Amino acid sequence: MTFFLQIIMSTVKSSLKKWQKNKLCSLLNHANLSLLFKASVHGFTAAAFHQKCDMQGPTVIVAYNKAGYVFGAFTSKDFAQTGQNIVDDKAFLFSFNDKEIKEDPLRVVSGNPQYAFTDNGPNFASLVFLYNNTVTVYSNPGIYQFDPQKMHGNDLELTECEVYRVEDCGGLMEKPWRNVQWNSERKALLSTISGWKPSVNSVKQARILLVGPVGAGKSSFFNSINSVFKGYVSIQANTGIAGTSLTTQFRTYFIKLSSGVSHVPFTLCDSMGLEDGVNTGLDVDDFASILKGHVQDQYQFNASMPIQPESPHFNKSPGLKDKIHCVVYVIDISRVKLLSDKMVDKFAVFRRKTNQLGIPQLVLLTKVDEACPLVAKDLKVVYQSHFINKMMQEISTKLGVSLSAVVPVKNYCQELEIDSQTDILLLNAVVQILRATEGFFDDLCNAEE
Repeated sequence: MTFFLQIIMSTVKSSLKKWQKNKLCSLLNHANLSLLFKASVHGFTAAAFHQKCDMQGPTVIVAYNKAGYVFGAFTSKDFAQTGQNIVDDKAFLFSFNDKEIKEDPLRVVSGNPQYAFTDNGPNFASLVFLYNNTVTVYSNPGIYQFDPQKMHGNDLELTECEVYRVEDCGGLMEKPWRNVQWNSERKALLSTISGWKPSVNSVKQARILLVGPVGAGKSSFFNSINSVFKGYVSIQANTGIAGTSLTTQFRTYFIKLSSGVSHVPFTLCDSMGLEDGVNTGLDVDDFASILKGHVQDQYQFNASMPIQPESPHFNKSPGLKDKIHCVVYVIDISRVKLLSDKMVDKFAVFRRKTNQLGIPQLVLLTKVDEACPLVAKDLKVVYQSHFINKMMQEISTKLGVSLSAVVPVKNYCQELEIDSQTDILLLNAVVQILRATEGFFDDLCNAEE
């Protein structure tokens, strides 16, 4: 069981709806919510709760019941298992009702032994989550005065219980630390990209390999780039939020020509997602074979055994045009702090393989709108967000890449129509990828001279 949990920890998904998360973030001064604990995965016990949530600073508990109520509690203090009653004048309970939040903040009265919560378990006195290590909540309005019907519909059986670390977004910098021409015409950027050509005559299109954890947004990035070129939201590659990789084949995606685009100078190659466990996700030997051009389109990955030379999808004599010319690591920016040591170690192995072949590498941080409410409201402040900047610096340190090689993007996930700001951020990412790729070809030309 422990092994299973290790495998899926990095792909645990929030059950909060977007509007619910936005409401909570707004209530918490536009903070970012980072998922720490999910009872259906980690266990409906106080021990499992403490293992994931102790000493994490401000947290918010979100409970779900069969009646459809979503309710919970916030504290600005640590859980530490001291068994003490903790006073916290910022603590409150909340409940969603028809897209509204009803909050009951604790009012601390001087000299009164009231308390916000007991830090031995998710115990807020009036609401005790995971009561007696069961899928229930104990409810007894007292210290917190509320109407049980409005709070949870008198349904005390839980279907889920989550805990989020509340991270201060830090507001906005006075000026953006990177310049983006937000007033650029989409057609002008497409024309710039279309006019790029590899400096090696034998290669007509640069091959860009997308690599990253399950659910990071690799396939969504291709769909998004494809959408920008087509001029409407398009879904070609499989996407989703499954615990294991939806991409089970090596795929080479060609972006079709559209109005105003005479040439697409790159192809995007999608691979199986990275996973924590042994014999799960993309194998490092398969990765090396992809880089060297041995793996052909639609090869079916086998996590327990890398591709063999006798496979019909094995290219025994690859040319430069078959090889990978740039590797892009795709990572969900909200999961940067939650990347396991095993995942970071796996990235290190992949980076060493790539470095040995002299292939440039970039990091694409996805879901910036989900990570920072200020960016969700206005994508143009992405390079003014203290939180986005902090996460970019953190992944730069964790993976050992230059900050200049880290690029934030927003993929199209639920939109029906394209958006100019999203397009510009995506196309700027493509420009950075092509610039890195150009360096690879220049090195080849210099070596031949």
